[in-house]
Amino acid sequence: MTPGGRVARRRFLGALALLAPPLTSRCLATAAEPSGNPPTVGARVLRVGPQRDIRTIAEAAARARDGDTVAIDAGQYRADVAVWERDRITVRAVGGRVTVIASGALAEGKAIWVTRGASITVEGIEFIGARVPDGNGAGIRLERGRLSVRNCAFLHNEMGILTSNHPEVVLDVHACEFGYNGAPDGYCHNLYAGRIRELAVTGSYFHHVKVGHLLKSRAAQSSVFHNRLTDESGGSASYELEFPNGGLAYAVGNIIEQGEKTENPVMVSFGAEGYAHPRNELHLVNNTLIDRRREGGSFLAVRPGDRQVAVLNNLLLGQGRLEQAPGAVHRFNHRAEMKDFVDPAQFDFRLAAASVLIGMADAPGMANGVDLTPRHEYVHPLNIRPVVGRLNPGAMQGTAHR
Repeated sequence: MTPGGRVARRRFLGALALLAPPLTSRCLATAAEPSGNPPTVGARVLRVGPQRDIRTIAEAAARARDGDTVAIDAGQYRADVAVWERDRITVRAVGGRVTVIASGALAEGKAIWVTRGASITVEGIEFIGARVPDGNGAGIRLERGRLSVRNCAFLHNEMGILTSNHPEVVLDVHACEFGYNGAPDGYCHNLYAGRIRELAVTGSYFHHVKVGHLLKSRAAQSSVFHNRLTDESGGSASYELEFPNGGLAYAVGNIIEQGEKTENPVMVSFGAEGYAHPRNELHLVNNTLIDRRREGGSFLAVRPGDRQVAVLNNLLLGQGRLEQAPGAVHRFNHRAEMKDFVDPAQFDFRLAAASVLIGMADAPGMANGVDLTPRHEYVHPLNIRPVVGRLNPGAMQGTAHR
């Protein structure tokens, strides 16, 4: 693990150690965005732990009724796999870190946890080591319903999170870490959303996938706001961000880095497998794109077809090229140099006080009712903070002199 990865790991575990209802400030949830599902009349709190009446997560999942909260005591739970099918369920860590290690066990032969409830929230859980014969072993397999995942980690699985192709599925990811997932065949990814209705990812950290992609989404709508998707030293990722079937894709305020050892020169890909949705639009806005591939790569690849592409206010560092897709709108994208940033070697991509790029951005406005203005910026690890004042290009709106 790199020094940056070790620091992130320590901070992540420290954040989980503080978890108890309500969530700590490390979580992206705010007073206006309550954690978990709303309370249900008659709902219960099922407490799980070695000293509790319910000792395993699997037993809690079997006992749970609609609206219940499952509170899991801190500790390691080995081979404690579960299927969650009830509605309006909240599953959270209490009193510290909860680590679920597959240890060769998988629910229904698919994942550490399988979720099918209409609305499920998971908070403060670490999923490790899912592997199955077909190579799709996931930390969580989302098959139906809406899943909200907060302050969780998905490490050393074949897939971090894998969804079905159910057209009504919604996946919402906040402040989560995805790392060291994947398999040598290249078909496994840190997060893989199928042809679902919607994917939203905010304030999360994706790194060190094995051969596959850091984030891949076939969703009808994908909103990827204020994240760090970086292959880093020793990484072997393919695409950093891929939308293979198009859809409505909003990538705003992300730090996206291609490692020097990648075999795939493309960082962000749109429509590579053909457009499968009624509407196909890519809005690539206020990202900082770093190409560390020695021979240079491609910051963006867009397949021809019936689609719209807007590329605005991005900063480009490295030898890569930015594809001028036919019919695409390109505005206020700037080539940057190392001197323009505070400390790029440590992924501090705030603009330096002397950078000529400060203020060199244009208001991105709205698209389909989605505000494309970067109202927040990523804070490593696993957080975001609001930004105010003048708009800058790139993901980081704060500058060194503020």
